[in-house]
Amino acid sequence: MENPKEEESFKRELGLFDGAMLVVGSMIGSGIFIVSSDITRQVGSAGWLILIWVLTAVITMIAAVSYGELSAMFPKAGGQYVYLKEAYNKLIAFLYGWSFFAVIQTGTIAAVGVAFSKFAAYLFPAFSDKNVLYEIGSFKLNAAQLVSIVTIIILTFINSRGVKDGKILQTFLTIIKILSLFGLIVFGFMLGAKAEVWNANWQDAWTPRAFDMGTGDWVNITGVALVSGIAASMVGSLFSSDAWNGVTFIAGEIKNPQRNVGLSLFLGTLIVSVIYILANVMYLAVLPLQEIATAADDRVAVAAAQPIFGSMGTYIIAIMIMISTFACNNGLIMAGARVYYTMAKDGLFFKKASHLNKFNVPAWALWAQCVWASALCLTGKYGDLLDFVIIIVMIFYILTILGIFILRKKMPDAERPYKAFAYPVLPALYIICASAISVSLLVFKTSTCGWGVLIMLIGIPVYYLSKPKQ
Repeated sequence: MENPKEEESFKRELGLFDGAMLVVGSMIGSGIFIVSSDITRQVGSAGWLILIWVLTAVITMIAAVSYGELSAMFPKAGGQYVYLKEAYNKLIAFLYGWSFFAVIQTGTIAAVGVAFSKFAAYLFPAFSDKNVLYEIGSFKLNAAQLVSIVTIIILTFINSRGVKDGKILQTFLTIIKILSLFGLIVFGFMLGAKAEVWNANWQDAWTPRAFDMGTGDWVNITGVALVSGIAASMVGSLFSSDAWNGVTFIAGEIKNPQRNVGLSLFLGTLIVSVIYILANVMYLAVLPLQEIATAADDRVAVAAAQPIFGSMGTYIIAIMIMISTFACNNGLIMAGARVYYTMAKDGLFFKKASHLNKFNVPAWALWAQCVWASALCLTGKYGDLLDFVIIIVMIFYILTILGIFILRKKMPDAERPYKAFAYPVLPALYIICASAISVSLLVFKTSTCGWGVLIMLIGIPVYYLSKPKQ
């Protein structure tokens, strides 16, 4: 028999600092160390590289401060799922939860796990994806996939032992991550920056070009090619800046959530946006554009670390990224299970996910997430997983922020301890920008983004088939 007080048995053990650290820790994974290489190949100039990151920062922060209104109105576990249910209906909320489990959270956990193993292979070459352990037909199991899965299992176990252990690990690793990233940026400017490299990179700063890996030449781009390049670039930068909403999923465990969830969102996204823009300015001060575009395996941070730290640079960055991705996945794993818990309470997910274990955490939901994320580790490369995830993420961010307008009409008298900043201008601006990016992705990256949308739409018949008969 279900305990009617179970909803209250989440313990409010996380303060503002913990919330902000969860936002920062979940956002900073592997992207900032990798994706600038691909962005440079797509848009090919210093000005456009920085503009892509500034635009991403603006879009992310507008979304985060807009979410503050929703998090203050509904300060309970489930976050975005709850907002969509209140603004629209159970079907839209289910489609989000379905996509969240099938693609968004588990796909992100898998991509970050794959990135962890990619850099662990620097220290332990046996962990490389080139080390194939088992092969049957076209399927190959490599060591990197196995390492990714083991890290996901370890973090799931830690989080199944209570929110306090997960919180301590998250805060500790995130502080190390912030300090090491700032250290890389500062030492980059002090030890690695060269005036001639900086000047050459900014000489033709606003001429967009694409890099042809076959010929090794730059090609000027305009019109459709430029729009396509911007869309492709935004996949990496938006993915690197995603997962900031994780703190809304664990609102049931945050002290004074009406105030602290919104503030955590603002402070966390601000800290990360500043770090990301500074890191890219540092890359441009240390490496010629050609070297950023052609960094081995896109590991631009490793390429930048060598002139800064010498031969030890590779190992320093590898350790940094291993810490970064480990902390990132800890935050994602902790937050994700709370969505399945809330869905199960509504009868829209496996019933077992609605129960908390003796440590007051949804352990069954954590392990279900672990199994599917591990399966996704076996399916694709980092880049494919990014495309797969980002289109669905954008669609539901648009719907959620549109939900602010709907709820203002639907619940005009509801208590709003915090109101969306610069409403209606900034939320409307977000919807326009994010819609333009989503359409571009569907047009120019149909093969991967299309699969993501298809998985989301499969949720419609699943909803009606699984809906309890009235």
